Amino acid sequence: MIRVALVDDEDLVRAGLRALITAEPDLEVVAEEADGAGVVDMARRHRPDVVLMDVRMPGLDGIEATRALLRRLDDPPTVVVLTTFENDDYVYGALRAGASGFLLKRSRPEDILDAVRLVARGDSVLFPAAIRRLAEALAPDPGAGEGPAGRVPALTERESATLRLMARGMSNAEIAAALVVGVETVKTHVSNVLAKLGVRDRTQAVVAAYDSGLIRPGADARGPV
Repeated sequence: MIRVALVDDEDLVRAGLRALITAEPDLEVVAEEADGAGVVDMARRHRPDVVLMDVRMPGLDGIEATRALLRRLDDPPTVVVLTTFENDDYVYGALRAGASGFLLKRSRPEDILDAVRLVARGDSVLFPAAIRRLAEALAPDPGAGEGPAGRVPALTERESATLRLMARGMSNAEIAAALVVGVETVKTHVSNVLAKLGVRDRTQAVVAAYDSGLIRPGADARGPV
């Protein structure tokens, strides 16, 4: 059973998500919060696997709440932020803080459910085009970020190529075909990239790559590998 927590200041949004999720046999809502300030204590008490987090709240917003979860818990849940607008600059801030992806509140119900299951098994909700647009507008100068996003690791040529293909939203199988290598080799490259960047998942790797200058908005993510 996948344990889900809902964090949103709008009662109607939480009610809709609760009805959607509890109707699924493999999902359950274990906690709800109307403000980001209570998220860490909630996570400690109820141990959710996934937190669906509103990115804009009148108290503690989704950026700071996500950052608090990842910094204060030894085994934090995976965070997917919810937003009304795809180009919301708060989304990029939440991704930089450690969220594994984002969803539009107007997403189809099946897409929300798929996203919860996806991140619960350790994958990312990656929208490369949207992240690229956000990076073009909001990514800092190379080396200006905090933590792993501000460091430029020494990736091998194959690891760099793998990261650029990850930024296009390619699966391991698609990357393997593009690089003419086996899927297991790609898995090794991906693991190495995550370790060297000091991040948990593919979304974080892509954001860190933009922030560090390893991928240049409007260029490398769409160019040749």
